[in-house]
Amino acid sequence: MKYLSAKHAILTATLASMLCAAAPLAQAGDDKGFAYVSNQDGNITVIDLATFETVKEISTGSKASRGIGVTPDGKLLVTANGEEGDISLIDRESGDLVQRIPIGKNPEFVRILGHFAFVSFEPAAVGGPPPAPGSAEAKALEQERKDDNAEPAKIAVVDLKQGKVVREITGGMETEGIEFSADGKRILVTNEADENVSVHEIATGKLVKKISTKPYGNRPRGIKRSPDGKTYIASLEYGNKLVVMDQKFKVKKVVSTGEVPYGVAFDRKGERLFVALAKGGALQIFDTKTYTEIGQIPTGKRCWHFSFTPDDRHILAACGRSNEVVIIDMATMQPIKRIENMKTPWGVVTYPKAFGSLDVP
Repeated sequence: MKYLSAKHAILTATLASMLCAAAPLAQAGDDKGFAYVSNQDGNITVIDLATFETVKEISTGSKASRGIGVTPDGKLLVTANGEEGDISLIDRESGDLVQRIPIGKNPEFVRILGHFAFVSFEPAAVGGPPPAPGSAEAKALEQERKDDNAEPAKIAVVDLKQGKVVREITGGMETEGIEFSADGKRILVTNEADENVSVHEIATGKLVKKISTKPYGNRPRGIKRSPDGKTYIASLEYGNKLVVMDQKFKVKKVVSTGEVPYGVAFDRKGERLFVALAKGGALQIFDTKTYTEIGQIPTGKRCWHFSFTPDDRHILAACGRSNEVVIIDMATMQPIKRIENMKTPWGVVTYPKAFGSLDVP
């Protein structure tokens, strides 16, 4: 496995000063905030970002929570509860469960825009790990869905002020990642079983465009907009590729990655792209001017999602198969701590909000 090497010494040596320029101003002793980690087989773990110590657990009231988001004002955490088919609204400061809202079968991904939560769910979900693309099992499942006229995945739009689903947007089969256009008028979703990225008007749900990823690789998963709003990246989990799209959602470049790319996020300036390699056990870093690899940072097993800290000085990676959250120091590009004995950690967000695979400030 390739990690940061001597040829990247200049980058590592100057990174601290770059981060100081990019990070929000903070006074000594300021509260650095907290990270909130969803555990697929447990509660929400709360991590103090000043000490990187676990300070408490918050119950979602569910047996299995994956997607997690935090409202812009920091008042609510929102989790997607797969087994129960609903979401939990939790008072972030007290940890009290405020409300549970029915969504539909197998809700998984949560993104929040203003006072609305966008939650993907799958009426035709069959459970368990997906079959390998092109396998007999995959072909049989596809035929079964056609024969049954299976209902595609949807994105429930939840008004958090009203505490209810106000409309739905129809995606494709097994909708996964969610991102918003820079103007906040459109939503992009990755449809892994349909091998495409679809773009919809948020207000009406109208399909604007479909971008096929079949020519490049299988199973689109993560999706992220660059900070300047000019670029969209989608990871192809079974293709070991990234698809780079422009503002008009046209594929401009295809980039090879390490094994099984999943969550993706830009840094604050948009100069670097970070990719969680679920099977590769690393965060892979690309220069966004050329999309050449800068290096890789070792993490853990099957890291799905990650987040910078609000001051941009660290990354927290949720590594589900090694049951840990890995803390990475951005000045050295190396892990400095592992919070172990987690329960299949899946997603991580922070408050104050930070850049990450599930959120942006």
